[in-house]
Amino acid sequence: MACRIGELVLECRDPEAQARFWCEVLDFVVLDREADGSVEIGARDGFGGSQPTMILSPRDELENTTLRLHIDVNATDRDQDAELERLLALGARPADVGQTGRESWHVLADPEGNEFCLLKARIPPL
Repeated sequence: MACRIGELVLECRDPEAQARFWCEVLDFVVLDREADGSVEIGARDGFGGSQPTMILSPRDELENTTLRLHIDVNATDRDQDAELERLLALGARPADVGQTGRESWHVLADPEGNEFCLLKARIPPL
């Protein structure tokens, strides 16, 4: 028996805004809202389903340190260039983490500056 990733937790200043961004990026839906302001998003089959859910947890003060975990995403229905344009239109912005410019991926930041990568390979949709 092995473990599965059930949830990813991202501390953020504005969980609702982050939920809107990541729902559009990942084709997720809002699954739950907690009294503390946390928002859970995920695939339509919910927690324990086809993909891990994301908990966007409010935190007033965020440390300015390098994240030890980041998200890699792959386009499912378009090439990398078209997906890059879509993500930028949603509010992502290019991030510089010391790339050489020869990488096959793009490093981006979400609206609160959390870095993630858009990989070149397409993967089938769920």
